[in-house]
Amino acid sequence: MAQISLSSSSPYSPSSCPLIHRRIFVPCAFSIQATSTSNSQPPKVVVTRERGKNAKLITSLAKQGISCLELPLIQHTRGPDRDRLSTVLTDTAFDWIVITSPEAGSVFLESWKAAGTPNVKVGVVGAGTASVFEQVPQSSKKSLSLAFVPSKATGKVLASELPKNRKDKCTVLYPASAKAGNEIEEGLSNRGFEVTRLNTYTTGPVDHVDQMVLKQALSAPVVAVASPSAVRAWVNLISESEQWNNSVACIGETTAKAARRLGLRNVYYPVQPGLEGWVDSIVEALGANVHL
Repeated sequence: MAQISLSSSSPYSPSSCPLIHRRIFVPCAFSIQATSTSNSQPPKVVVTRERGKNAKLITSLAKQGISCLELPLIQHTRGPDRDRLSTVLTDTAFDWIVITSPEAGSVFLESWKAAGTPNVKVGVVGAGTASVFEQVPQSSKKSLSLAFVPSKATGKVLASELPKNRKDKCTVLYPASAKAGNEIEEGLSNRGFEVTRLNTYTTGPVDHVDQMVLKQALSAPVVAVASPSAVRAWVNLISESEQWNNSVACIGETTAKAARRLGLRNVYYPVQPGLEGWVDSIVEALGANVHL
């Protein structure tokens, strides 16, 4: 399991665990409702994906006796290219459709159905994103081929490993979050792919967070985050009066790097992104917290 740590002269850095450093934050506070998996004990982990998408993680942690507080930090909204996607799928055939998040997959499937389920070949970044395509009816699966998953669930590796079918030109449709970086299209373009990117959705913080729920979340040893947007939302929710020194368990390296850039010190992430590794990182973070 990997841990990000930054050297620091902060007085909050415990001498007994030199790899883990602490930091006080001074952002702002807002106000949502949350649910806990246990009423008999304080939650150990705050799960922060958008509402309705935390069940798998909560279930996996419950099997290990770990109680959770569900506190959705982000929400998805329509992107500027959302309405174009079905038209593009109707009018243009691509060698590959590249999907790099569950939400991008859900949005794509909706537009693909609206376009009449044309024949497509899909490459996904990892198992979590691939699971979205399990909802495709058997009758439609003959026109949708889930044909590629990279050896490591990152955009960089996907861009370096996506098979190139033609020597002259290989076309890719990349429906993405408006906040996603340019790593995918740049990596593919450098290899000679012709990439069409459509920003079909965007991600932002939830509108309101209940302050009593936030207080409970701040006392939990670990906050679990699955995207840079969730990290930003968490940092922006930490009260000026709080000295929050606990751990952040990230779903993968990209999110962990965002956490580090934002100044979080106790950051854990799996080498191989995904649910199983994420759970392992959460368990590791909890173990480190016990020894602090």
